[in-house]
Amino acid sequence: MHTSSKPIGFWSAVSMGIGAMVGAGIFALLGEAGAISGSAVYISFIIGGIIALFSGYSLGKLGARFPSSGGIVEYITQAYGVGFFTGSMSIMLYFSAIISLSLIAKAFGNYAVTFFPPDFSHLWHYFFSVSIVFLFVIVNLEGAKDVAVWERLTVAIKFLVLCVLSIAGVAHLNPALLSPDTYPPSGDIFFSLAITFFAYEGFRVITNTVEDMPNPSKTLPRAIMTAILLVMMLYVAVALAVFGALPTEKIIAAKDFALAEAALPIFGQVGFSVVAITALIATASAINANLYAVTNVTYQLAKDGELPSVFGQPIAHSREGLLISGVLVIILSLLFDLSEIAAIGSISILFVHTVTHIGHLKIINKTGASRLIVFLAATFSFVAMFLALVYVSRDSGHIIIILIAFIAIASAVEIVLQRISKREVKPRIV
Repeated sequence: MHTSSKPIGFWSAVSMGIGAMVGAGIFALLGEAGAISGSAVYISFIIGGIIALFSGYSLGKLGARFPSSGGIVEYITQAYGVGFFTGSMSIMLYFSAIISLSLIAKAFGNYAVTFFPPDFSHLWHYFFSVSIVFLFVIVNLEGAKDVAVWERLTVAIKFLVLCVLSIAGVAHLNPALLSPDTYPPSGDIFFSLAITFFAYEGFRVITNTVEDMPNPSKTLPRAIMTAILLVMMLYVAVALAVFGALPTEKIIAAKDFALAEAALPIFGQVGFSVVAITALIATASAINANLYAVTNVTYQLAKDGELPSVFGQPIAHSREGLLISGVLVIILSLLFDLSEIAAIGSISILFVHTVTHIGHLKIINKTGASRLIVFLAATFSFVAMFLALVYVSRDSGHIIIILIAFIAIASAVEIVLQRISKREVKPRIV
């Protein structure tokens, strides 16, 4: 990060995007999504992927025109100027990133404890969740080059294992388990977007690599779209393989480690262990990529006065925002369960995406993007957010209260920071 060697090339950026998505997605959330949409979950992954592609196009065009390690933070500032609204949205984005990381850390703990007896103390789950965050805070202190090397390695491993599982699963699937007769009401398929879109949202980390990227105007948009397309194909193939191998009830019962459970009837206990180990690698990879991205976000926010200046202070080859964010991730991973984190994170990030795409329409003459595609990106993000809100208000009303508190805290932090800094509220022009 912020080096002259420009270590993040096209495939490194793609790897970081895949690493962020797959760790937070198919391993952590497949069972949660299946609990809502059943064997039709692959349809939800297709819809979520399409929404992500439209969002990716919009963010790629913004990043090509306004290259900044702050990513979405910079795009919102360019569209709306510096002020209370922009500051509040930027802090919400930061909170969303922290929530995403806490989910991945929790998923790592879920898979780690599968290697221990059922009566093993549940406190080990917390130990593993905390330890993996601590480990990759140290890795990220070494800078962008080490982050990129780790991502290329881990993405290769998990892609290989998931492809083998997908091919074997499809070859042995029971078509009856995927029959439309087994699908839930169509509304539930759309409601599950509250989970499945969150499995893609990690692609945004690619926008945070732009200052370490040679020729970002061409590399960034291509890297974003490539990463989303590859992950979309992988998610659909894995969903078909898993729900074609096991009854939905079994997957829901093992939802914290559903992917490993699906390997049992095909490969036996060895397959379960291999997939569980791969899940550990995948979730670790996602923590690594997301920590790198969130550090860039906090650096940009501190530079703009949206967070205290301590977030932007150098430490080793990174910034102190990395250490602060690591502590917050650990706290959240101890407070909430997977489904709560996924719902809160998905709704908040969809809201930020909607606002970003609407802002893109205001400055679209600068980016040269298609007005229709950006409009559809905003529309799809809003509709997905609305459906997610309807679902959680019906089944998990307390999450709405948490979301309201989330917005209130972001606004309050911005008000306090504005008063402390006494900065002028004026647009910034690039």
